[in-house]
Amino acid sequence: MKADGDILLTLAVQFAVMSLLALGGANAVVPEMHRQAVELRGWMNEREFTDMFAISQAAPGPNVMLVTLIGYHVAGFAGAVVTTLAMCGPTAVLAHFLGRTWDRFRDRPWRVAVQAGVVPISVGLVGASAIVLTGAAVHNWAAAIITVTTAAVAYWSRWNPLWLIAMAGMAGLSGLV
Repeated sequence: MKADGDILLTLAVQFAVMSLLALGGANAVVPEMHRQAVELRGWMNEREFTDMFAISQAAPGPNVMLVTLIGYHVAGFAGAVVTTLAMCGPTAVLAHFLGRTWDRFRDRPWRVAVQAGVVPISVGLVGASAIVLTGAAVHNWAAAIITVTTAAVAYWSRWNPLWLIAMAGMAGLSGLV
């Protein structure tokens, strides 16, 4: 897509709003990224979105790289810069100005209550991300079996996840998925 002003403004507004909702990190708003990029705007299809998510998680660096990949896909280099700044900027500014105030009230009961309330919200948002990504990635029975098996092994064993990724990659190379 062409990196014109309308697209860049849309990217900036959408990702700036998402940044303020990203309790638990960028992965907490993956369902909204998916909804915006795939369902509402049609910037990409399900497969492209899940591929970008997989690349952003496999590559070294912060998990916010998904945002950069979406921006690049939609509007090239300018889109990558705009989405990354929009996702990181508002929360950085908010943290800068609220950090000292938040620390000043560390022993107050309301602060303890707020922190305790944010934990289930962030866990729920990350769980919703897992559900959306699973729905987008599972497109046949083999993919469903691999997804369920990987989740079970990751949860109940101490295996390094790289082994699971390697096995799933081999299944993909062999044509199962």
